[in-house]
Amino acid sequence: MLSLQDGELPWDGSPQRTSLDPDDWHTLRKQGHQMLDDMLDHLATLSEKPVWQPAPSPARALFDAPLPVEPTAMADVHAIFRDNILPYGSGNIHPGFMGWVQGGGTAAGMLAEMLAGGLNANLGGRDHMPIEVERQIIRWTRQIFSFPDTAGGLFLTGASQANFVAVLLALGRKLGTDVRAKGLSNEQRLVGYASSEVHGCVPRAFEMSGIGSDQLRRIPVNAAGQIDISALEAAIVRDKKAGHTPFLLIGSAGTVNTGAVDDLTALRGIADAHDLHFHVDGALGALGILCDDLAHLFTGIQSCDSLAFDFHKWGQVPYDAGFLLVRDSAWQRQRFASEAAYLSRAASGLAGGDWWPCDYGPDLSRGFRALKTWFTLKTYGLKALGDSMAANCALARGLACRIEREPALRLLAPVALNIVCFAYVGPGGDAPPQVNARIIEHLHGEGRVAPSLTHFNGQPAIRAAIVNHRTRQADIDALIDGVLKLGSRQDLLPC
Repeated sequence: MLSLQDGELPWDGSPQRTSLDPDDWHTLRKQGHQMLDDMLDHLATLSEKPVWQPAPSPARALFDAPLPVEPTAMADVHAIFRDNILPYGSGNIHPGFMGWVQGGGTAAGMLAEMLAGGLNANLGGRDHMPIEVERQIIRWTRQIFSFPDTAGGLFLTGASQANFVAVLLALGRKLGTDVRAKGLSNEQRLVGYASSEVHGCVPRAFEMSGIGSDQLRRIPVNAAGQIDISALEAAIVRDKKAGHTPFLLIGSAGTVNTGAVDDLTALRGIADAHDLHFHVDGALGALGILCDDLAHLFTGIQSCDSLAFDFHKWGQVPYDAGFLLVRDSAWQRQRFASEAAYLSRAASGLAGGDWWPCDYGPDLSRGFRALKTWFTLKTYGLKALGDSMAANCALARGLACRIEREPALRLLAPVALNIVCFAYVGPGGDAPPQVNARIIEHLHGEGRVAPSLTHFNGQPAIRAAIVNHRTRQADIDALIDGVLKLGSRQDLLPC
């Protein structure tokens, strides 16, 4: 029992303040409107601001402050955000951002995120409407990719987590449900296959699953950047002869480095011939199927057993909104469903509902990612999203053509989708490759455009990933003009 200490007084019955709601809702409402107006103003004037700028030391010092014990007025907290965070973001919403595959977001998605935050729903399970919104997205996603009615799906943080979950599903299909309790035995020599251009999250998924990244065979690619079919078949035959157990084949619907799309129809045939789970990493490009001009590139994607992609890339949904689509939702339940006393189900009431997402993936506590996705799809429609993708690809093709016309530049890879990799080689073709890294750093510092650095044959190169719906021809021109101008500067040449 609790006892009073010397000098303490017993509770006198007066009400004590425990709620974190404001006493003055009017003042909060006014402040909220100001915060919303500031963000809309920011979005409306993006092109007038730098794509990126380094945060000054005084701004950084603000975030080395002591742990707050006493309250601070929200207006003052917002002022810190407005002056010291907002100007120094990563820049992916800016039209000049084109280095990494990151979506630009939308105003509709931002507003939906605000609504989701106010509702503060936990989408682990139970019977409430946010669950139905996520189920709606699953049904729509089935339609987009022509999956069967047995298909299930789930929002996750991103394709990295979705690819990891797909590896776990493939393990369960090959080894049965006992693997959940018994784990991997020393005798199981499992191997999987993907192209040498596969995203780095895939070998990491093999590590996290306990299989080990050495068991992922990274198959060479052809001149188009696609997985080499003959080399793949030879590797599978070789592993079987060596006593290994092939269990998973991963195709890419847009490789991260160049945007190449594997021959998905051929991969389905190989998976069937060797009893492999066929997964597609479509983080970069899978949603391109919404664009009439691009859909043919993804022929065969409807046949895969699982598909990872991101609504927060080409779908322009604010971060984060990754998704995993699975041909048979029973595979998800077999891998993840488990009983717990505190998760008891009921025939009716809040503990009812016949679909609890925690039975289909690794998370119990889950945010309402589906709402901003639902708002985006409803507000803009699939056609507008597809048109935005087509515009990105048209800009990429135009950029490639411009590069090929410039003697000082060299195109390094075919342009399949919206990624262009090139290098500054100088008018005579003899500029040292290292100058490209310095050009990129200076472009970032100037704040007009932001490509990224990649490597081809061990040499640094410039990579432009055109994902943002705001990017226009003027931004492409600024990229080329900036590269040519900086490349001609002698002070950028390596010593």
